[in-house]
Parts: sequence; structure tokens; C-alpha cells
Amino acid sequence: MTVPRLPRSTPGEQGVDPAGLLALLDALEGDPAIEPHGLMVLRHGHVVAEGWWRPYTAERLHLYYSLSKTFTITALGFAIAEGLVGLDDPVADHFPEFAAELPERSRGILVRHVAAMASGHRGEQLELALQTDAAEPVRGFLLNPPEEEPGSVFAYSQPCTYAIATIVQRESGATLVDYLRPRLLDPLGIGPVGWQQFPAGRDVGFTGLHAPTEAAAKLGQVYLDEGRWQGRQLLPEGWAEQVRTKHVDTPDEESVDWAQGYGFQVWRSRHGYRADGAFGQFSLVIPEHDAVVAITEATETAQVVLDAVWEHLLPAFSDGPVDSPLEEPLRRRLAALELPASGGEARPRGGRGEGRYRPAHADAAFSAVVLEPGVEGWTATVEAGADRVALPIGRPGWTVVEGGDGQAPLAVSGGFEGDELLLDLVFLEAPHRLRLQLAAGGDTFRTAWRPAPLGLLPQESALRLGAPLPLR
Repeated sequence: MTVPRLPRSTPGEQGVDPAGLLALLDALEGDPAIEPHGLMVLRHGHVVAEGWWRPYTAERLHLYYSLSKTFTITALGFAIAEGLVGLDDPVADHFPEFAAELPERSRGILVRHVAAMASGHRGEQLELALQTDAAEPVRGFLLNPPEEEPGSVFAYSQPCTYAIATIVQRESGATLVDYLRPRLLDPLGIGPVGWQQFPAGRDVGFTGLHAPTEAAAKLGQVYLDEGRWQGRQLLPEGWAEQVRTKHVDTPDEESVDWAQGYGFQVWRSRHGYRADGAFGQFSLVIPEHDAVVAITEATETAQVVLDAVWEHLLPAFSDGPVDSPLEEPLRRRLAALELPASGGEARPRGGRGEGRYRPAHADAAFSAVVLEPGVEGWTATVEAGADRVALPIGRPGWTVVEGGDGQAPLAVSGGFEGDELLLDLVFLEAPHRLRLQLAAGGDTFRTAWRPAPLGLLPQESALRLGAPLPLR
């Protein structure tokens, strides 16, 4: 079977000035608060620029965090079209086993309310829902009645999406991945993906989808084209419009692109709208320029990333072809993208000894580090519970260490500076890196996340971060 593929083109052929793309790369790479991992720019349905910063690659899955929500709302669109659920259904009607015990105001929460993050609660409800009923978080969510009338106020709250995900899976008899596979994923040519489950057997919906950057680009293109894909109406008619329509105001959001209102599991932007995940995972849909921008990265200043797109890329769009001598320099630069690697030597210079090192602080990512000498240099074996991974020390650039037995694939760089060991670990399927430090003369180690994982749901160990199993 031929895998559907986004067509490729030069920027100039699709009316994009390469100077704007180069300026965007400068902005992403020049800000120390941004660590870009992958970028795809689409114009008129064609990929005009794409690149991944090594050790990240195009085929790697990436933890989407809340970008997952837009895949969940897409599943809801299919379920509505198939008569499994309605937007005006009370959420409680899909849970008859506990509907009678719910507070009256909770019974007034409709599917359209949770789709728009407008359950009537004033804030995030995930922790309270899990405290109330960890076995059935939807029950835990609904047992705590909203402070305001459903539909009246916006509050970004994970159980809203979780309720949608649970309803779709309950009514369809399939996980989200299995439900979306013939309806969306296969038609778009999106291969095996992973989705975190809680409890076992239920895709969580609000986070946890692991998919390549191109999946975000393809989803954005489908929504840009009103649900059509390569000439075929893929999404239900009118669903793209329902999703992008502002259903609730977001006046209390501090960042300008978060204060433009909320649709169904997408944020409105100053330009178009977007699927949006923590730490800068984006699928930007920009109808005014017939463009989509997909970004995977690690940043805690996501507004700065959007500012850079609006400032540098939007002026690069024109109505006709662009003839520029910068196309070849842009092509070369995109092919050579790489994250800076840490330096260091493969062996300590002085008295650092082999042995087992303990964590210096209680929240260290690892339970132990074992240093051992070898023929080509020393190795640091990190342990997190029952998980163990051996990391080479002092090799040039990035060394990829593939995960096994459910562990995350990593890339490591760094080495000894005298007797001090500094290693940087990049989690290749998540927007996180970890600094490991063994100070000279000590018998302990320290770890520091950048950025720290959100920890929305239980994680077995740090070495399983970004390792979804099984792929489906």
C-alpha cells in the first residue's frame, strides 16, 4: 500500500521567501530558552521547509503533551457523525452506573462544555479528580460540582478532555488509537504511535500521544482544508469549523496568544488557531496564509516561539512565486541542524574512582550511578528502580542509546573535566533533557531537568519517560 505523503516543494514555488525561514531558524536557535527539535512549514499543502536538530530525527516519535487533545477532539467528531455521542448529551448520561449520585450542577455538564474547557469549574481538576476516585477519574471529576454554571467560564482542566476520551472509547468499544487508526491515522499515512493509558486499556486523551512531527503537520493540513485530505472528505462535514470556532473567552490568560479564546480542544491565536502541547509542541493552522507550521521542541517560553513565527515567517508569505538566491543556503542549513553537544574527556585525570554513587538530593531522577573504566573510556550506568542504562562518556557529539524493555531512547554527550563528570541526556521521544553531575572529590551525584516533566500521571521511572508501549 502506498503511504500518503505530503508533497514537497521549494519555498519560492509556493510563495515563501527563504529569508523569512532563515530568520525563524536564527530566532529559534538564538534564544537559550528554546531547544528546537523539529520544524515543518507547509504552504498551499506543500512542505517547503523541514528539519530536525540532531540527535532528533524525522522518524522519531515525540511526546505531544496537550497537542494530544486535538487528536482526541477529532475522534469525538467521528463519534458524533456515527451517532455514538451528541454535543448536547450530558456527560453523566454516558456513565449510568454513577450518574444518580452526582450533584445536580455536575449533571448539567454537556459534552460541548467539556470540549470547550467550560465545565464551569474555576480551575484545573485533575488532582482533585484522582484524589476523589483514582479508579474512575471521570467519576472523581463529576463528584466535585463546578462553581459556575457549565458553559459560562473557561478553565483549562485535563478531566474535560479525559471525559471525552473515555466516552468515545466506552461507546466505540475501542481505544482512541484503534478508533482513529482506520478513520484518521491510516488515511494520513501515520504509522504506529503510542498513547499513554490510565487506567490500563484506556488512552488518556489529554496528554500522552507519541507521534512524529509530521503527524502534527498532517493533522493541521486536514483542518486547514476543512477536513479534506488529498481530495477526500476525511473529517465529518463542518467539524473543522466547529473545532476552530471560539466557544468561550479566555480573558484571564496572561500571554497574548492564549487570550484569544478557545475552540474545541484548540487555542485561538492572533493568526489562525493551534493544537498546542506543553513545552512548545505546536500545529499552527494559519488560514489567512494557507499555511501550517508544525514544531516539536523544549521551551518554557512558548509565547516567544509564536512571536518568532509571526514576526519572521508571516512577512515571508506572498501571493506569487519568490525568486531568491537563499534557497540553497536554506536547504544546506536545514540538512545540518544539530543541538550543541557537551564536551569532556573519556577518562578522569586525577583521583576519581570507579564505584557506585548515591543521589545527593531526594528528587534525583536516578537511584544510583555506577562508574566503570573500559578500553575506549569510562561508562556511567544509571539506575532508576529496576531500570539500568549504560552511558558512554567523552565521545564526540551525541551518542544515541536505544531504549530496551520499555525504556526511553536517549542521546548522551559530555565527559570528564578533571575529576568532575558532566553528562547531558536528551530524551529522544520527549521534550526533556537531564543534566547529570558528579562533582570532583564527592561520592554523590546530582540531576537537573530542563524542563522538568509535568508528571500528570504516574511514571514508572525516569528511564521510561517518552517510551510508549505498545505501539499501535
